[in-house]
Amino acid sequence: MKYLEEYRDAQLVHSVVEEIRRTVTRPWVLMEICGGQTHSIMRYGLDQLLPPLVELVHGPGCPVCVTPLELIDRALAIAARPDVIFCSYGDMLRVPGSARDLFSVRATGGDVRVVYSPLDAVRLAEQNPDKQVVFFAIGFETTAPPNVMSVMQAKNLGLKNYSVLVSHVRVPPAMHAILGSPHNRVQGFLLAGHVCTVMGYWEYPPIAEKYGVPMSVTGFEPLDIAQGILQTVKMLEGGRVEVDNAYARLVTQEGNRPAQEMIGKVFEECDRKWRGIGEIPQSGWRLRREFDEFNAEKRFDVETMHADESPLCMAGLVLQGLKKPNECPAFGIQCTPETPLGATMVSSEGACAAYYRYKR
Repeated sequence: MKYLEEYRDAQLVHSVVEEIRRTVTRPWVLMEICGGQTHSIMRYGLDQLLPPLVELVHGPGCPVCVTPLELIDRALAIAARPDVIFCSYGDMLRVPGSARDLFSVRATGGDVRVVYSPLDAVRLAEQNPDKQVVFFAIGFETTAPPNVMSVMQAKNLGLKNYSVLVSHVRVPPAMHAILGSPHNRVQGFLLAGHVCTVMGYWEYPPIAEKYGVPMSVTGFEPLDIAQGILQTVKMLEGGRVEVDNAYARLVTQEGNRPAQEMIGKVFEECDRKWRGIGEIPQSGWRLRREFDEFNAEKRFDVETMHADESPLCMAGLVLQGLKKPNECPAFGIQCTPETPLGATMVSSEGACAAYYRYKR
């Protein structure tokens, strides 16, 4: 496949890694923002190929992982209602709430369905006028356009039985939180290519300049990631603080302007709680007031539900790049994919799941 096999060429990856070896002269800590990149790094063994002077730590770019516990509990409360068809992406079904998960709700009679697009949920609302259809709208900037489209389509169709439970988060405020922490170790960032495909990378130069941290927009195949690491290491070694685009085949600086405008019509910025991390100002999106009729939290009156995190789970430290998953005492013992303490062990983009699957 074009732009897939070429970027998995082992010889090309090894040649880039060798250039990294020739370039690096001192220890550097780089963070890949996206959980999809984390899984690619583990799957292809890039962490083992890199010279010891380059350390990779894993960021909070897994939307399932950072969805707060109380919002999972709200989803469970809504999904358990007999008048509701609750729709979600598949990897949300195993994410533990305070007492159970969506699989448990389905096992006890709840109508919980896996969909591949929020527009599938809109169709279900059309086909089931006697049911309330709720879509769990989670994600970073990448999934915002289709979620917004589902709300706009439901409005155009005049549907009164469709709503979304929104848990959208944004990358730039999370980077501010990480880089502004007194415990920060990150010296360079690999930016998520799919987020930048939608949003561009015009938001990042001020962040790079403020904290003195170079960044590289990076794709998801092994050659993409190796090139992103090389570009970031070159900037670090040269003392340059810039934002480099190592994913130019898909990303432009301005991004997808029509998608950004559409997001702005339906969503507005808000403070958002991140699971394991806490509240980050202006780090989320919520529905604008004029779209309240599609707000599932208000429709089902679950806005006041709160919950406490498990004290055994270190996912918050992992998501901030302060710990590796295998440094958690519960990893692989109390916490496994069958008995997860946190979302990072069951999400398809979770760092703990990657370490467990690829035996790190």
